Amino acid sequence: MNVLTSSNHSLVKCKGAVSRVRVVIETWRGIGRLNPVAKTLILTRFMRSIAQGAMGVDFTLYLRARHWSAPEIGLLLMAGGLIGSLLSLWIGISSDRVGRRRFLLVYEAGLALGTLLVILVPSATLLVLVGGVFGFGRGANGASGPFAPAEQAWLAQVIDTKRRGSVFSANAGLQFAGMGVGSLLAAGLPHVLPVKDGVMSYLPLFFLTLLVAVINAVQIYRMKEVRADTQSSTDAVNRSHQDEKILAARDSTLEDQIFNKFDTLPDAAEQERSARRRENGALLRLSIVNMINSLGVGVIAPLFPYWFNVKFGVGPEAIGPVYAVTFFLTAASSLLVGRLSRTYGLMRAVVIPRIAGLALLIAIPFSMNFSVAAVLYVLRSIVNRSSVGARQAFGVGLVRDSRRGFASSLNAISWTVPAAFGPALGGMLIGIGSLAEPFVAAFALQLAYIVLFPLLLRRYTTEAV
Repeated sequence: MNVLTSSNHSLVKCKGAVSRVRVVIETWRGIGRLNPVAKTLILTRFMRSIAQGAMGVDFTLYLRARHWSAPEIGLLLMAGGLIGSLLSLWIGISSDRVGRRRFLLVYEAGLALGTLLVILVPSATLLVLVGGVFGFGRGANGASGPFAPAEQAWLAQVIDTKRRGSVFSANAGLQFAGMGVGSLLAAGLPHVLPVKDGVMSYLPLFFLTLLVAVINAVQIYRMKEVRADTQSSTDAVNRSHQDEKILAARDSTLEDQIFNKFDTLPDAAEQERSARRRENGALLRLSIVNMINSLGVGVIAPLFPYWFNVKFGVGPEAIGPVYAVTFFLTAASSLLVGRLSRTYGLMRAVVIPRIAGLALLIAIPFSMNFSVAAVLYVLRSIVNRSSVGARQAFGVGLVRDSRRGFASSLNAISWTVPAAFGPALGGMLIGIGSLAEPFVAAFALQLAYIVLFPLLLRRYTTEAV
């Protein structure tokens, strides 16, 4: 009997493994069938995530090697968030009007130039300026800083609505894989140059960022963009032709046609106002829950390498592999969440992983050694970050294509502004020797997010697909 039970368990495990492999294969095939613009956007974000993965591990350690204190590091990370917030709303709205390609091109070219200046003139002022604008050390999972709303809106525009949830989850999975590659590089980059100076040993980190920015700039320059308003105009023309055929077929007087034409104008205007009110209400609710969540995440997440270093005395050789394992496993779980979103809906795909992540988060500061803390961190990051694609798909699905740049920028602001203040608060707490309180604050805020997200946004689950 025990043998049969054991065999059944083994069979179930094998089926589960086969199912997971099928998810990966289907995801890769799905990406391969995307149009060239979507594939290039996904590729450039993957490349960007490699550089950001290395920067996410080593940047705060680099600043500590330059004798920056925890509060100073927190303020720099806060500056990056605030600068990004100020720019992202304008960029998102402008990208709806003038296109998205040029903004991404400006981002990559500016990142390349700014990083080159930091390499040549590594002054504190220049580091604050470039690091603030481009979010050094914030671990943005491949996002293009304040230009991310344009990038996200462009990707949503070129993907079919029914596939958006799975493609965004697959995109998130690739981003995490890139962050994992970058985290592995972070463990070895400080040992590439034969120098003893702790500050100079981190120089390859900036060379990697420069190289990726140049490659991405070339890729984006070669892309072609069909603007959303052009597509809308084409659709409007087609609808107009259809209407003309219908009117021509009707046996009605000219006066009736004129009357019907003017009679439909108020109805159309009212429908537009009603649609905007509905969309604005959804965006307001999403912004509220995003602000609570982002403040909770920002209190400790960007400072984890610094916290590990202060708490356990470990460096990039130990932290880098932990981050790499985290991102690789998160990439796999993101693909599974993509299937979860198709099966159970985006709402459950967002909430369920966050509940498990909350329990793991509060256990980390009470770990007795680095190994235990690292395992808890890995598990927490997997379940927490795996819902990123589902959250992105939910957000862009709340509005029509013509407003997705605005929605993405508003979503970015509601995330980046509170998240910007998080590291300053966390750095202040760590600076006075309090290593557990940042986790307690993060726990309380993220618990509120888990409760409020379904409470405020459940009514929009049928629209955000």
